[in-house]
Amino acid sequence: MRRAVVAGIVTSLVGYTSAFAVVLAGLQGVGATPAQAASGLAALCVLMGLSSILISVRHRMPVTVAWSTPGAALLATTGAPAGGWPVAVGAFVIVGGLLLLTAAIPWLGRLVAAIPTSIAQAMLAGVLFPLCLVPVRAVVDSPAIVGPVLLVWVAMLALRPRWASAVAIAAALAVAVGYLVVRGTAGSLPLPGFAFQVTVPVFSWAGAIGIAVPLWLVTMASQNVAGAAVLGSFGYRVPWRESLAVTGAATVLGAPLGGHAINLAAISAALSASSDAGRDPAGRWRAATVGGVTAIVLGGVSATVTALVVTGPVGLLAAAAGLALMGTLGASAAGALNQVEGREAAVVTFLVAASGISVLGIGAAFWALLAGLLVRRVTVRKQPAEA
Repeated sequence: MRRAVVAGIVTSLVGYTSAFAVVLAGLQGVGATPAQAASGLAALCVLMGLSSILISVRHRMPVTVAWSTPGAALLATTGAPAGGWPVAVGAFVIVGGLLLLTAAIPWLGRLVAAIPTSIAQAMLAGVLFPLCLVPVRAVVDSPAIVGPVLLVWVAMLALRPRWASAVAIAAALAVAVGYLVVRGTAGSLPLPGFAFQVTVPVFSWAGAIGIAVPLWLVTMASQNVAGAAVLGSFGYRVPWRESLAVTGAATVLGAPLGGHAINLAAISAALSASSDAGRDPAGRWRAATVGGVTAIVLGGVSATVTALVVTGPVGLLAAAAGLALMGTLGASAAGALNQVEGREAAVVTFLVAASGISVLGIGAAFWALLAGLLVRRVTVRKQPAEA
Protein backbone atom coordinates (compact mmCIF):
# COMPACT_ATOMS: atom_id res chain seq x y z
CA MET A 1 0.00 0.00 0.00
CA ARG A 2 2.84 2.39 0.86
CA ARG A 3 4.42 1.86 -2.55
CA ALA A 4 1.11 2.64 -4.23
CA VAL A 5 0.73 5.86 -2.24
CA VAL A 6 4.25 7.00 -3.11
CA ALA A 7 3.82 6.06 -6.77
CA GLY A 8 0.51 7.94 -6.97
CA ILE A 9 1.94 11.10 -5.45
CA VAL A 10 5.00 10.93 -7.69
CA THR A 11 2.82 10.40 -10.78
CA SER A 12 0.85 13.59 -10.15
CA LEU A 13 3.86 15.63 -9.13
CA VAL A 14 5.81 14.63 -12.23
CA GLY A 15 2.83 15.25 -14.51
CA TYR A 16 2.11 18.65 -12.96
CA THR A 17 5.61 20.03 -12.64
CA SER A 18 6.72 18.87 -16.08
CA ALA A 19 3.81 20.42 -17.99
CA PHE A 20 1.93 23.13 -16.08
CA ALA A 21 4.00 25.84 -17.79
CA VAL A 22 2.98 24.42 -21.19
CA VAL A 23 -0.69 24.48 -20.15
CA LEU A 24 -0.46 28.10 -18.98
CA ALA A 25 1.30 29.10 -22.20
CA GLY A 26 -1.39 27.36 -24.24
CA LEU A 27 -4.31 28.99 -22.45
CA GLN A 28 -2.76 32.43 -22.61
CA GLY A 29 -1.86 31.79 -26.25
CA VAL A 30 -5.55 31.67 -27.17
CA GLY A 31 -6.47 34.78 -25.22
CA ALA A 32 -6.79 33.89 -21.52
CA THR A 33 -5.81 36.45 -18.92
CA PRO A 34 -3.51 35.20 -16.13
CA ALA A 35 -6.55 34.80 -13.84
CA GLN A 36 -8.47 32.85 -16.50
CA ALA A 37 -5.41 30.66 -17.18
CA ALA A 38 -5.08 29.96 -13.44
CA SER A 39 -8.75 29.00 -13.34
CA GLY A 40 -8.25 26.65 -16.28
CA LEU A 41 -5.21 25.04 -14.69
CA ALA A 42 -7.10 24.48 -11.42
CA ALA A 43 -10.17 23.11 -13.22
CA LEU A 44 -8.06 20.64 -15.18
CA CYS A 45 -6.38 19.41 -11.98
CA VAL A 46 -9.67 18.89 -10.16
CA LEU A 47 -11.48 17.20 -13.03
CA MET A 48 -8.62 14.93 -14.06
CA GLY A 49 -8.21 13.97 -10.40
CA LEU A 50 -11.89 13.10 -10.04
CA SER A 51 -11.84 11.21 -13.34
CA SER A 52 -8.81 9.17 -12.28
CA ILE A 53 -10.49 8.25 -9.00
CA LEU A 54 -13.79 7.34 -10.69
CA ILE A 55 -12.35 5.07 -13.38
CA SER A 56 -9.67 3.48 -11.20
CA VAL A 57 -12.00 2.64 -8.31
CA ARG A 58 -14.77 1.40 -10.61
CA HIS A 59 -12.51 -0.93 -12.63
CA ARG A 60 -9.76 -1.63 -10.07
CA MET A 61 -7.24 -0.57 -12.69
CA PRO A 62 -4.48 2.10 -12.58
CA VAL A 63 -6.08 4.44 -15.13
CA THR A 64 -4.48 7.86 -14.81
CA VAL A 65 -6.24 10.84 -16.39
CA ALA A 66 -4.25 13.94 -17.34
CA TRP A 67 -4.50 17.17 -19.27
CA SER A 68 -3.56 17.23 -22.94
CA THR A 69 0.02 18.51 -22.97
CA PRO A 70 0.35 18.26 -26.80
CA GLY A 71 -3.01 20.03 -26.99
CA ALA A 72 -1.71 22.86 -24.82
CA ALA A 73 1.38 23.13 -27.03
CA LEU A 74 -0.94 23.37 -30.02
CA LEU A 75 -2.85 26.22 -28.37
CA ALA A 76 0.38 28.05 -27.54
CA THR A 77 1.17 28.37 -31.25
CA THR A 78 -2.38 28.90 -32.51
CA GLY A 79 -2.93 32.50 -31.42
CA ALA A 80 -6.09 34.10 -30.09
CA PRO A 81 -9.06 33.45 -32.38
CA ALA A 82 -11.34 36.16 -33.73
CA GLY A 83 -13.69 36.82 -30.83
CA GLY A 84 -10.97 36.14 -28.25
CA TRP A 85 -11.04 33.88 -25.21
CA PRO A 86 -14.81 33.09 -25.25
CA VAL A 87 -14.42 31.58 -28.73
CA ALA A 88 -11.53 29.44 -27.48
CA VAL A 89 -13.72 28.28 -24.57
CA GLY A 90 -16.44 27.39 -27.07
CA ALA A 91 -13.87 25.31 -28.96
CA PHE A 92 -12.99 23.48 -25.72
CA VAL A 93 -16.66 22.59 -25.27
CA ILE A 94 -16.68 21.21 -28.82
CA VAL A 95 -13.60 19.11 -28.04
CA GLY A 96 -15.45 17.55 -25.11
CA GLY A 97 -18.43 16.90 -27.37
CA LEU A 98 -16.18 15.23 -29.94
CA LEU A 99 -14.72 12.98 -27.25
CA LEU A 100 -18.24 12.01 -26.18
CA LEU A 101 -19.17 11.31 -29.81
CA THR A 102 -16.02 9.22 -30.21
CA ALA A 103 -17.15 7.13 -27.24
CA ALA A 104 -20.61 6.68 -28.77
CA ILE A 105 -19.68 6.32 -32.45
CA PRO A 106 -16.77 3.89 -33.02
CA TRP A 107 -16.06 5.05 -36.59
CA LEU A 108 -14.87 8.42 -35.27
CA GLY A 109 -12.07 6.63 -33.46
CA ARG A 110 -11.31 4.73 -36.65
CA LEU A 111 -11.20 8.05 -38.51
CA VAL A 112 -8.40 9.25 -36.22
CA ALA A 113 -6.60 5.91 -36.61
CA ALA A 114 -6.86 6.26 -40.40
CA ILE A 115 -4.66 9.37 -40.42
CA PRO A 116 -1.14 8.18 -41.32
CA THR A 117 1.09 8.16 -38.27
CA SER A 118 3.79 10.14 -40.09
CA ILE A 119 1.32 12.97 -40.84
CA ALA A 120 -0.03 13.12 -37.29
CA GLN A 121 3.47 13.06 -35.80
CA ALA A 122 4.72 15.68 -38.26
CA MET A 123 1.86 18.00 -37.32
CA LEU A 124 2.71 17.60 -33.63
CA ALA A 125 6.43 18.11 -34.29
CA GLY A 126 5.69 21.30 -36.23
CA VAL A 127 3.54 22.61 -33.40
CA LEU A 128 6.26 21.86 -30.83
CA PHE A 129 9.18 23.23 -32.85
CA PRO A 130 8.64 26.97 -32.14
CA LEU A 131 8.15 26.23 -28.44
CA CYS A 132 11.38 24.24 -28.28
CA LEU A 133 13.27 27.14 -29.85
CA VAL A 134 12.39 29.35 -26.88
CA PRO A 135 15.09 28.03 -24.50
CA VAL A 136 17.71 28.33 -27.27
CA ARG A 137 16.94 32.01 -27.72
CA ALA A 138 16.37 32.65 -24.00
CA VAL A 139 19.76 31.32 -22.93
CA VAL A 140 21.39 33.81 -25.33
CA ASP A 141 19.24 36.73 -24.16
CA SER A 142 19.35 35.90 -20.42
CA PRO A 143 22.23 33.48 -19.78
CA ALA A 144 22.43 34.20 -16.04
CA ILE A 145 18.76 33.31 -15.49
CA VAL A 146 18.11 30.57 -18.04
CA GLY A 147 21.60 29.05 -18.05
CA PRO A 148 21.32 27.35 -14.62
CA VAL A 149 17.97 25.79 -15.58
CA LEU A 150 19.48 24.47 -18.81
CA LEU A 151 22.43 22.98 -16.91
CA VAL A 152 20.07 21.28 -14.44
CA TRP A 153 18.10 19.80 -17.33
CA VAL A 154 21.23 18.43 -19.04
CA ALA A 155 22.51 16.97 -15.76
CA MET A 156 19.19 15.23 -15.10
CA LEU A 157 19.17 13.81 -18.64
CA ALA A 158 22.42 12.09 -17.75
CA LEU A 159 21.34 10.96 -14.26
CA ARG A 160 17.54 10.48 -14.27
CA PRO A 161 16.08 11.18 -17.73
CA ARG A 162 12.49 10.58 -16.59
CA TRP A 163 12.81 13.40 -14.07
CA ALA A 164 14.64 15.88 -16.30
CA SER A 165 11.63 17.98 -17.31
CA ALA A 166 10.09 18.11 -13.84
CA VAL A 167 13.37 19.03 -12.14
CA ALA A 168 14.14 21.68 -14.78
CA ILE A 169 10.78 23.38 -14.21
CA ALA A 170 11.25 23.08 -10.44
CA ALA A 171 14.62 24.79 -10.86
CA ALA A 172 12.94 27.52 -12.92
CA LEU A 173 10.38 28.02 -10.15
CA ALA A 174 13.20 28.30 -7.61
CA VAL A 175 14.93 30.92 -9.77
CA ALA A 176 11.62 32.81 -10.12
CA VAL A 177 11.09 32.78 -6.33
CA GLY A 178 14.64 34.02 -5.78
CA TYR A 179 14.03 36.76 -8.34
CA LEU A 180 10.92 37.96 -6.48
CA VAL A 181 12.66 37.76 -3.10
CA VAL A 182 15.50 39.95 -4.36
CA ARG A 183 12.96 42.44 -5.70
CA GLY A 184 10.98 42.32 -2.47
CA THR A 185 7.72 41.31 -4.17
CA ALA A 186 7.45 37.66 -3.08
CA GLY A 187 4.88 38.60 -0.45
CA SER A 188 2.44 39.68 -3.16
CA LEU A 189 1.88 36.13 -4.39
CA PRO A 190 -1.69 34.91 -3.75
CA LEU A 191 -2.27 32.28 -1.12
CA PRO A 192 -3.27 28.75 -2.21
CA GLY A 193 -6.94 28.31 -3.02
CA PHE A 194 -9.38 27.66 -5.87
CA ALA A 195 -10.15 30.88 -7.73
CA PHE A 196 -12.39 29.75 -10.58
CA GLN A 197 -13.58 32.15 -13.25
CA VAL A 198 -16.52 31.26 -15.49
CA THR A 199 -16.46 32.30 -19.16
CA VAL A 200 -19.59 31.98 -21.28
CA PRO A 201 -18.62 29.96 -24.40
CA VAL A 202 -19.00 31.52 -27.85
CA PHE A 203 -19.16 29.16 -30.81
CA SER A 204 -17.79 29.93 -34.26
CA TRP A 205 -16.75 27.97 -37.34
CA ALA A 206 -13.22 29.35 -37.07
CA GLY A 207 -12.97 28.17 -33.47
CA ALA A 208 -14.41 24.77 -34.32
CA ILE A 209 -12.18 24.13 -37.34
CA GLY A 210 -9.07 26.01 -36.26
CA ILE A 211 -8.95 25.00 -32.59
CA ALA A 212 -11.40 22.22 -31.71
CA VAL A 213 -10.72 19.74 -34.52
CA PRO A 214 -6.88 19.87 -34.31
CA LEU A 215 -7.08 19.76 -30.50
CA TRP A 216 -9.35 16.71 -30.64
CA LEU A 217 -7.08 14.96 -33.16
CA VAL A 218 -3.91 15.66 -31.16
CA THR A 219 -5.57 14.61 -27.91
CA MET A 220 -6.84 11.36 -29.41
CA ALA A 221 -3.69 10.38 -31.30
CA SER A 222 -1.00 11.57 -28.89
CA GLN A 223 -2.75 10.98 -25.57
CA ASN A 224 -5.73 8.62 -25.56
CA VAL A 225 -4.41 6.06 -28.04
CA ALA A 226 -0.91 6.26 -26.56
CA GLY A 227 -2.24 6.04 -23.00
CA ALA A 228 -4.25 2.93 -23.76
CA ALA A 229 -1.16 1.39 -25.37
CA VAL A 230 0.99 2.15 -22.31
CA LEU A 231 -1.49 0.48 -19.96
CA GLY A 232 -1.81 -2.42 -22.39
CA SER A 233 1.93 -2.97 -22.19
CA PHE A 234 1.48 -3.64 -18.45
CA GLY A 235 -1.37 -6.09 -19.06
CA TYR A 236 -4.34 -3.77 -18.46
CA ARG A 237 -7.20 -3.47 -20.92
CA VAL A 238 -8.50 0.08 -20.66
CA PRO A 239 -12.30 0.56 -20.58
CA TRP A 240 -11.98 2.54 -23.79
CA ARG A 241 -15.46 3.88 -24.43
CA GLU A 242 -16.13 4.64 -20.77
CA SER A 243 -12.81 6.46 -20.43
CA LEU A 244 -13.63 8.59 -23.46
CA ALA A 245 -17.10 9.30 -22.08
CA VAL A 246 -15.77 10.32 -18.66
CA THR A 247 -12.97 12.51 -20.02
CA GLY A 248 -15.29 14.00 -22.65
CA ALA A 249 -17.87 14.94 -20.02
CA ALA A 250 -15.12 16.34 -17.78
CA THR A 251 -13.80 18.42 -20.69
CA VAL A 252 -17.26 19.88 -21.32
CA LEU A 253 -17.66 20.71 -17.62
CA GLY A 254 -14.20 22.22 -17.33
CA ALA A 255 -14.33 24.31 -20.51
CA PRO A 256 -16.26 27.29 -19.06
CA LEU A 257 -13.68 27.38 -16.26
CA GLY A 258 -10.85 27.47 -18.79
CA GLY A 259 -9.84 23.81 -19.11
CA HIS A 260 -8.91 22.83 -22.67
CA ALA A 261 -8.95 19.00 -22.74
CA ILE A 262 -8.74 15.99 -20.42
CA ASN A 263 -7.61 12.55 -21.56
CA LEU A 264 -5.84 9.33 -20.64
CA ALA A 265 -2.31 9.96 -19.44
CA ALA A 266 0.42 8.62 -21.69
CA ILE A 267 3.94 9.04 -20.28
CA SER A 268 2.98 9.39 -16.62
CA ALA A 269 0.60 6.42 -16.89
CA ALA A 270 3.55 4.07 -16.61
CA LEU A 271 4.44 5.38 -13.15
CA SER A 272 1.21 4.09 -11.62
CA ALA A 273 0.97 0.92 -13.72
CA SER A 274 4.50 -0.41 -13.18
CA SER A 275 5.91 -2.51 -10.36
CA ASP A 276 6.90 0.74 -8.63
CA ALA A 277 3.23 0.94 -7.56
CA GLY A 278 3.27 -2.51 -6.00
CA ARG A 279 4.18 -6.10 -6.76
CA ASP A 280 0.56 -7.19 -7.24
CA PRO A 281 -0.88 -5.74 -10.50
CA ALA A 282 -4.39 -6.11 -9.07
CA GLY A 283 -3.63 -3.56 -6.37
CA ARG A 284 -1.97 -0.86 -8.43
CA TRP A 285 -5.27 0.94 -8.97
CA ARG A 286 -4.66 2.52 -5.58
CA ALA A 287 -1.71 4.44 -7.05
CA ALA A 288 -3.94 6.07 -9.69
CA THR A 289 -6.50 6.90 -6.99
CA VAL A 290 -3.87 8.55 -4.78
CA GLY A 291 -2.60 10.35 -7.87
CA GLY A 292 -6.10 11.68 -8.45
CA VAL A 293 -6.33 13.04 -4.92
CA THR A 294 -2.90 14.64 -5.32
CA ALA A 295 -3.97 16.26 -8.58
CA ILE A 296 -6.94 17.88 -6.83
CA VAL A 297 -4.64 19.22 -4.10
CA LEU A 298 -2.27 20.61 -6.74
CA GLY A 299 -5.20 22.43 -8.29
CA GLY A 300 -5.36 24.52 -5.14
CA VAL A 301 -1.91 26.04 -5.76
CA SER A 302 -2.56 26.92 -9.40
CA ALA A 303 -3.26 30.60 -8.71
CA THR A 304 0.00 30.90 -6.78
CA VAL A 305 1.99 29.12 -9.48
CA THR A 306 0.41 31.21 -12.24
CA ALA A 307 1.23 34.44 -10.42
CA LEU A 308 4.81 33.24 -10.01
CA VAL A 309 5.04 32.61 -13.76
CA VAL A 310 3.56 36.01 -14.61
CA THR A 311 5.63 38.09 -12.16
CA GLY A 312 8.90 36.15 -12.46
CA PRO A 313 11.67 36.77 -14.99
CA VAL A 314 10.23 37.20 -18.49
CA GLY A 315 10.48 34.03 -20.55
CA LEU A 316 11.98 31.86 -17.80
CA LEU A 317 9.09 29.41 -17.44
CA ALA A 318 8.47 29.45 -21.19
CA ALA A 319 12.07 28.34 -21.67
CA ALA A 320 11.62 25.58 -19.09
CA ALA A 321 8.44 24.48 -20.86
CA GLY A 322 10.39 24.27 -24.11
CA LEU A 323 12.93 22.01 -22.43
CA ALA A 324 10.09 19.82 -21.15
CA LEU A 325 8.83 19.35 -24.72
CA MET A 326 12.21 18.41 -26.23
CA GLY A 327 11.66 14.69 -25.76
CA THR A 328 8.21 14.82 -27.30
CA LEU A 329 9.57 16.80 -30.24
CA GLY A 330 12.28 14.22 -30.82
CA ALA A 331 9.84 11.32 -30.69
CA SER A 332 7.39 13.09 -33.00
CA ALA A 333 10.09 13.99 -35.52
CA ALA A 334 11.36 10.42 -35.52
CA GLY A 335 7.83 9.08 -36.04
CA ALA A 336 7.25 11.52 -38.88
CA LEU A 337 10.41 10.72 -40.83
CA ASN A 338 11.19 7.08 -40.08
CA GLN A 339 9.65 5.85 -43.35
CA VAL A 340 10.86 6.85 -46.79
CA GLU A 341 7.40 6.50 -48.31
CA GLY A 342 5.44 9.67 -47.69
CA ARG A 343 8.40 11.56 -46.24
CA GLU A 344 7.76 14.60 -48.45
CA ALA A 345 4.21 14.79 -47.16
CA ALA A 346 5.47 14.63 -43.58
CA VAL A 347 7.98 17.42 -44.25
CA VAL A 348 5.25 19.61 -45.78
CA THR A 349 3.04 18.95 -42.76
CA PHE A 350 5.86 19.88 -40.39
CA LEU A 351 6.71 23.10 -42.22
CA VAL A 352 3.14 24.32 -42.44
CA ALA A 353 2.52 23.55 -38.75
CA ALA A 354 5.77 25.26 -37.71
CA SER A 355 5.03 28.32 -39.83
CA GLY A 356 2.27 29.54 -37.53
CA ILE A 357 0.20 30.81 -40.47
CA SER A 358 -3.47 31.67 -40.12
CA VAL A 359 -5.81 31.63 -43.12
CA LEU A 360 -9.50 32.58 -42.86
CA GLY A 361 -9.04 32.77 -39.10
CA ILE A 362 -7.99 29.10 -38.96
CA GLY A 363 -4.63 28.20 -37.43
CA ALA A 364 -1.65 26.40 -38.93
CA ALA A 365 -2.32 22.94 -37.45
CA PHE A 366 -5.46 22.43 -39.52
CA TRP A 367 -3.80 23.59 -42.74
CA ALA A 368 -0.76 21.44 -41.98
CA LEU A 369 -2.92 18.35 -41.70
CA LEU A 370 -4.79 19.23 -44.89
CA ALA A 371 -1.60 19.98 -46.85
CA GLY A 372 0.12 16.82 -45.66
CA LEU A 373 -2.79 14.57 -46.55
CA LEU A 374 -3.07 16.21 -49.98
CA VAL A 375 0.64 15.81 -50.75
CA ARG A 376 0.58 12.23 -49.52
CA ARG A 377 -2.44 11.48 -51.69
CA VAL A 378 -0.59 12.77 -54.75
CA THR A 379 2.85 11.30 -54.07
CA VAL A 380 2.24 7.94 -52.41
CA ARG A 381 1.13 5.32 -54.87
CA LYS A 382 -1.01 2.43 -53.80
CA GLN A 383 0.59 -0.97 -53.98
CA PRO A 384 -0.89 -3.15 -56.74
CA ALA A 385 -3.15 -5.92 -55.51
CA GLU A 386 -1.58 -9.33 -55.38
CA ALA A 387 -2.83 -11.83 -57.89
